[in-house]
Amino acid sequence: MQAFQQFTGINTVMYYSPTIVQMAGFQSNQLALLPSLVVAGTNAVGTIVGIYLIDHFGRKKLALSSLAGVIISLVLLSWAFISVIGLALYITFFAPGMGPVPWTVNSEVYREQYRGICGGMSATVNWISNLIVAQNFLTVADLVGTGSTFLILAGIAVLAVVFVILFVPETQGLTFLEVEQRWKERAWGSSCNTESLLEHGNSS
Repeated sequence: MQAFQQFTGINTVMYYSPTIVQMAGFQSNQLALLPSLVVAGTNAVGTIVGIYLIDHFGRKKLALSSLAGVIISLVLLSWAFISVIGLALYITFFAPGMGPVPWTVNSEVYREQYRGICGGMSATVNWISNLIVAQNFLTVADLVGTGSTFLILAGIAVLAVVFVILFVPETQGLTFLEVEQRWKERAWGSSCNTESLLEHGNSS
């Protein structure tokens, strides 16, 4: 989830929005900086909305709806003449879903004794992925064109949708013990029943 958060292009949009607009043909530096303000403002508002939605809409549904909008926005961004609209839509869809969901899921799915180290590992994956995307976006855009680069990111977002559907559990409303129990049931079947959960709770 952390890798997909970055490889679907969020920090490409955050870092390079003025450059993206200039690539679309807007040469004025002042005009090119305006989308940065739109992107930052939309990201802030979207994040606040996401904080509300994540416990009312569910992590998995929120991630999938966010990714669907991200895919549409990246396809729009591949057509340079609507780049400003694409940027605004991208952030509008990304911020409430794929912004907070990976961090939330990674704070909930690990067993207690591994939560610290796994949380650190997930953050490391996020920043390494961020570095890869940030360092290579302009190079890839020069090689294959800006439009094709955004289509590549859209393709990665499609893979993210498949990943979320197949592998990301819904943790909405569950305690840490209930999440752990679900992982045990997935790994060892329904024989790992609630009795073990109660025993674990009593022993703690």
